[in-house]
Formats: sequence, C-alpha cells, structure tokens
Amino acid sequence: MSTSVRRGELGNGALVAIVATCGLSYLFDGYDLIVYGATVPSLTKEWGLGPGQAGAIGSYALVGMLVGALVVGSVTDLLGRRRVLIAAVAWFSVGTASCALADGPTLFGVLRFASGLGLGAVLPTLNALLIEYAPERKRNMTYAVMAIGYPLGGILASALAIPLIPAVGWQVMYLIGAAPILLVLPLALRALPESLEFLVARGRLDEAHRLAARLGVELAPAREPKARTGRRGSLAGLVGKGYLMPTLLFWAASFCSLLAIYGMSTWLPQLMREAGYPLQSALSFLLVFNIGAIVGLFFGGRAADRFGAKPAVVLGFALACAAVLLLAGGGAEAVVYVLVAVAGYGTIGTQTLLNAFVTGYYPAESRAAGIAWTLGVGRLGGILGPTIAGALLDAHASLTVLFGLFAAVAGVGGAVVCLVRPQKDDASALAPDLRQADRV
Repeated sequence: MSTSVRRGELGNGALVAIVATCGLSYLFDGYDLIVYGATVPSLTKEWGLGPGQAGAIGSYALVGMLVGALVVGSVTDLLGRRRVLIAAVAWFSVGTASCALADGPTLFGVLRFASGLGLGAVLPTLNALLIEYAPERKRNMTYAVMAIGYPLGGILASALAIPLIPAVGWQVMYLIGAAPILLVLPLALRALPESLEFLVARGRLDEAHRLAARLGVELAPAREPKARTGRRGSLAGLVGKGYLMPTLLFWAASFCSLLAIYGMSTWLPQLMREAGYPLQSALSFLLVFNIGAIVGLFFGGRAADRFGAKPAVVLGFALACAAVLLLAGGGAEAVVYVLVAVAGYGTIGTQTLLNAFVTGYYPAESRAAGIAWTLGVGRLGGILGPTIAGALLDAHASLTVLFGLFAAVAGVGGAVVCLVRPQKDDASALAPDLRQADRV
C-alpha cells in the first residue's frame, strides 16, 4: 500500500528526470555485476587463479556492497537520498575504474571491495527515491522501466567484452566503469529532486513545500507529524508493529535471489566453456541472460501492477527454478539460449520486482531502511554464490550439480515469498487517500 507524503502525481518532466537518473545509476550497477564474470576467464589465465580463488575475489565487491547497504540507511537519514545517491555513484565509478590499475589479485580484490561500498549504497537509495515518486497505479511498471537499466548494464558489459577483451585486454572493461561521472552525475546534479519524505521527516517543512510546489504536487499536512516521529532508518522499525515476520522473509528471499544472480552471473561463461562452448560463445550467454531480464520485466512489471507484486515475484522464482534445472540437462543450442534468457528474467527480473515489493511494503519512515537491510542481508547470498560455485568447480562437480544448486535456491526463494502476509490497511500510511490500488 502507498505510504506517501504527497497528493497527486508528478508532471512527466520531473518523473522522466527521476527515472532517467535512477535508471542510469542502475545501469552501471548492472554493468559492474557482469563485468567481473566477463573478465574471469582472462583474469584466471593472466594471474593463474584457480576457481576457488576467482570465486572468492568475485565476492569481495559483494562484501563491500553488504557494508554499504547496511550503513546507507543511517546516512540517508542524515544527509538525504539525493546527496547520498550522487556521492555513491561517484564513489563506485572511481573505484571500478581503479581496478584497471591492479597488477595482481590482492590489489584487485581490495579495489573491488572499495567500489562495492559505493555500489551497496546506490541501490537502496534509488529504490526509495523512485518508489516515493512513482505514480500510484503504475508503481511496479514505473519501477520496472527504471530497473531495466540493470540488465541493460549487463548487456553493455557482455556486448563490449566480446570484441574488446581479445583486442585490448580486460583492463578496458573496468575503465569504462568510470562513465557515470560523465553521464549520471551532471543529470543528477541538475534534475534530481530531494526526497519529500526525507524533508518532512527532518522537519524541513518550508523546504518541502517549496519543492512540492516546484514538482507540481501537494503535501498532506495533516499527516506530517507522524512522518517526523517515525523511526527513520531504524532496524527497530522493521521488526516491530507486525513487521518482524515479513522482514525476515524478505531477507531470506533476497538472500536466495542474490545467491542465484551472482553465482550465475559470475560463473555462467566459465560453465558454458566447461560445456564445450568457445570463449566468445560463452560470453554471449551472459548477453542473452540479461536480454531475457529486460524482455521479461516488461511483462513482469505489468503483471505486478495488475495482479500484485507478490504473485509476480513468486512466478519469477518458479521460472528461474525450472529454467536453470532444465539447463542442467543441456540440449540443442537454441533451446539452451531460450533457457538462459528465461533464467535471466527469473533471477535478475525477479529481484527487481522483489525490490519494488519490499520498498513499497514498509511505511515511508522505514522505506529506505527496509530495502537497505533486505539488500544488505541478501548480499550474504551474493557473497556465497560465486564462492560456493567456485569451490564446487574446484571439487570437479558436474554441471548438473551446479545448475541444480541454483535451481534449488530459486525454488526456496519462491516458497519464502509465498509466506509473506498481505499488508494491513492501517499500515502506517501517511496519506490514506493515496492507497495503492493493486494491493498485495
């Protein structure tokens, strides 16, 4: 249900600016997700890494993302969502580009951890900002349009890796990671508004009213005191007033989802090489993996708005489980490509819809903390995904075992989301006249 401090919807210009800024930030988050998987074959060859060591290095960025995600809720409460998003984008852009300077696995791992700190702060912040300003009846679809940037970033990394790595080397892939400084920051500085929820919660009402007037929306003054007294950014706000069980279930679902996403994204090219495909063909599977996420999100976002986010997320997990399980059996190349595309939607696309579900589930004063903690705990799964798969490869496990593991994890994620209770009608809404029509 909606928990907004405003009445009415943004004009198209303001909404486009928010969606574009958040979408471009998300794009380079997705680029960073895939770039390591795309460069793993080159790194293992140049530095003589074993699968276990390569998997551990792949997890270093995720450890940084875990720390960044858990800290960002408190930081946004002090500084605001706009400032934190801008700072986080600048941080991870510099960190990613610096990885090109690494001359060995130790320095490379340290730099990946550092860039992960910024990446971990980006996603919860833009989630909260986008969900706040998204139109009520098209919230999930608006989020899906923005979040298409994530698999687009994966496509960009995959498409560039195919010609650039053989021709120039793996370093150029990380130098490209500095592009947000030129593409995202100028747009964010010029067009991205601060969160009205943040301004009201901090008691900056005059500033909030001025911003609302500029955006063409109206604050709900009768409910402002509640926003100010909420436990902003507090973990206690996520486990009290009936939210304990949904919070734990969201954490478990995100854990499963990110384990599957990062495990598959890191090792898919290598697994396809193990299956007999040459390097360029193996990299093309990463491309298809992300294309599947984009195509699926158009349908998944509409389905979430029409039928509710919960059934859309459960269906996505089920598709991931089925597709990855079937990948274990191999088959004709065309069939494998289709299964990889479905797996891309079932993992990346489902995580996107889960993020929207989680962010919209909590009241406004707990929204940023809710998604930050969900993604933070989920990063533990992301850390384990590459590491477990690398250890299994070290132990010469079969492709059936590896794909079966990811399929089982997706199945557990869907089962967990089934247990999330519907929101209560009185769940701390700040503006009850704007309740979401597509309640789950």
